Amino acid sequence: MATVDRDIKSVELTEAQLWTDGPPYELFKEMRAKCPIHWTEKFEEFPEEEGFWSVTTADDIYTVSRDWETYSSELGGVLAARGDFPLELARAMFIGMDPPKHDRVKALFQRGFTPKRIADHEQAIREIACRVLDRLEGRRTADLVEDVAQPVVSRVIHSFMGVPEEDDATWARLMNSVLAAGDPDINPDGVEGAIHKDIPEIFERCRELIAQRRENPTDDLTSVLINAEIDGEKLEEHEIVMGFFLLVAAGNDSTKATYCSAMRALMEDPAQKQMLLDDPSLVPDAVEEALRMFPAFAHFRRTTTRDTELHGQKIKAGEKVVMWYVSSNRDETRYENPDRFDIHRNPEHQAFGAGGRHFCLGTALARLELRILIEETLKRYPQIAIEGEPAFVESAFLNQLKTLPVRLGPRR
Repeated sequence: MATVDRDIKSVELTEAQLWTDGPPYELFKEMRAKCPIHWTEKFEEFPEEEGFWSVTTADDIYTVSRDWETYSSELGGVLAARGDFPLELARAMFIGMDPPKHDRVKALFQRGFTPKRIADHEQAIREIACRVLDRLEGRRTADLVEDVAQPVVSRVIHSFMGVPEEDDATWARLMNSVLAAGDPDINPDGVEGAIHKDIPEIFERCRELIAQRRENPTDDLTSVLINAEIDGEKLEEHEIVMGFFLLVAAGNDSTKATYCSAMRALMEDPAQKQMLLDDPSLVPDAVEEALRMFPAFAHFRRTTTRDTELHGQKIKAGEKVVMWYVSSNRDETRYENPDRFDIHRNPEHQAFGAGGRHFCLGTALARLELRILIEETLKRYPQIAIEGEPAFVESAFLNQLKTLPVRLGPRR
């Protein structure tokens, strides 16, 4: 491996100060150029955790994503730091499984997320978005995270899961508290509070919903999980709970994150926003560019099953390998001027993974939600503008804003 600057080699990518304003894009740019497979020795927040290899280029993430036999999701979970989160619960979600079980369990979920089934929900999803946006009538300002994105994405995924609307805010609070446990604004009790308070509440509420569906089955995805069989055996209760958790967590965070960052980019570049106002048929292209520039999840992790080599770097069996999508989606070898938001780019990207078994099954739903949200927001408020200081969630996993204050302008 070529000699690299000691400064880059010694960077601890988990330092909280690197992530206070979102992902450290300039640092990742330097890593791609000088140290594309980078070793982080320790975690600031979890000193007992072992270090990890960072994979920063699109080609290398493509390689890791498609080789599940070398890079396992099941051995150690899918996050760079698992903390006190039990490994058996991580393995109860299909993203924490390896084939063949992963493929069998994921197939259960795919029935609910086929492109046709998602397309059939377009009118219902648009009605949800319109209803939420209509609540802004008469207001001068709003927070796009709290007032628009959160209630829309919560209602959409909960409608798939069979959660009643009156429980939307509670489930959103729980999911945010667990996934953004390191952000004191979102979860003052921190990781310990998430483990000992929020996760038990999630389990209890899930058990209640499972009991209701066993008594009165419906066609929602919770009922599908309860009645599903794999090799003649039904899922165990903790597997149902974690399957529910996975879908609700992903539905809660992915679209919310990318929509808000997309709207921020459009407001910061009025010319790009005007192109969409002049020609709304370009919104799907804007969605793809937003997914490239602002993937909702900064990373996922694998664990090596054997000694291997990647980009000239030897990696031992049992070591963590972390794929940084916030880096690969701005890889200069793939994209010209990658830090510029360009709705005419229409790029391929790795926001949903880089292919392979773990490619995101919610891609059609995410794209549909993003298109509808951007369309309906700009249709109502063509002069929408940032008013105040947006703030990021303090996290090296969630790539999302926690506040996006805006001046709405006159409603069209």
